[in-house]
Amino acid sequence: MVLINGLPDDKLAISDRGLQYGDGLFETMVFRAGVIELLDAHIARLMDGCRRLNIEFSQSVALHHELQTVCQNLADSDAIIKIIITRGSGGRGYLASSGVEPTRIISSHPLPLYPAHYSQAGVKVRRCVHTLSENVALAGIKHLNRLDQVLARNEWHEPEIAEGIMLDYVGNVIEGTMSNVFIVTAGKLFTPMVDKSGVAGVMRAKIISLANDLSLSVSETSIHLDEFLAADEIFISNSVIGIWPVSEIENRFYSAGAITLTLQKALQQANK
Repeated sequence: MVLINGLPDDKLAISDRGLQYGDGLFETMVFRAGVIELLDAHIARLMDGCRRLNIEFSQSVALHHELQTVCQNLADSDAIIKIIITRGSGGRGYLASSGVEPTRIISSHPLPLYPAHYSQAGVKVRRCVHTLSENVALAGIKHLNRLDQVLARNEWHEPEIAEGIMLDYVGNVIEGTMSNVFIVTAGKLFTPMVDKSGVAGVMRAKIISLANDLSLSVSETSIHLDEFLAADEIFISNSVIGIWPVSEIENRFYSAGAITLTLQKALQQANK
């Protein structure tokens, strides 16, 4: 199902700034057991992104009604629901016309079915050659400009590699192409800062909150590739996959350790 500004449609005006310039934001959410998981957190990030991009979005009521329509259409089917907000259609040129009405796009998609061992034994990942661009003004938000991730994800085609790890230009690990990353070293949990590049994932924030609830030491910090590879445990996360332990990267092997398993269990209980 696809709704554009509340109406069933799958065609976007060629003048829409989301198409012309990537001028917008998106959220990818899981609809499971009749509920959109982490909905409030996703909407909060979307609204924060609109604020930071100066998109005057005042259609929250309509957006929620449209989400209800999509959920009713899905009924008991688990799915992915994607929201896209663009600045709207504003003519050619970078300067946005005044009074432009944002475009709302909501679509539903089949929920991916991943092998069970991804969340149990873990996944093989690789280091991407393409590095993330730095931009403090855009860091953290889920804007539509995903070319860094597109270029990085197309570096490999081996089905046994589940994810690629992306670095900044000085060799610090920032995130995966579709995920945030965490490491455990000496019993402490660390995740890269996303103040210059990367996405501040909704699941990342949930895991940090769970770690705090469990009195686990957790820090957002710079993590050089060497520190990353030397970690005792590594896992990746996003709203769709939850937590996947990393089992292999660059011929180094890891196990799903105590902290990873503890957070997996806490997340499962929180989702019930």
